[in-house]
Amino acid sequence: MTTDACSRDKPEAKVADWTKDWTTALDGDTISTSSWAVAGPDALLVVDSDTNSSSSATVWLSGGTEGVTYRVTNTINTAGLRTHTTVLLMEIINQ
Repeated sequence: MTTDACSRDKPEAKVADWTKDWTTALDGDTISTSSWAVAGPDALLVVDSDTNSSSSATVWLSGGTEGVTYRVTNTINTAGLRTHTTVLLMEIINQ
């Protein structure tokens, strides 16, 4: 399992996309499935949609509460039966 973290701001009223390039972690393997989960003090940041290719995963997020930081987790499973996880800390800002 691979876990890493990064952070990003998202204006409250806008839809934001985020792509995780898994190429290095995959080491020649490919993504079979990708799932996204959002955790926070409320359920106002939501996954609008998501997609993946053989080497990256993308999510589109909307909503959220100004001043709140949410934990957005991407978990992938590979053709080689490995699991990798990454965490995005997304703070909602007023803009």
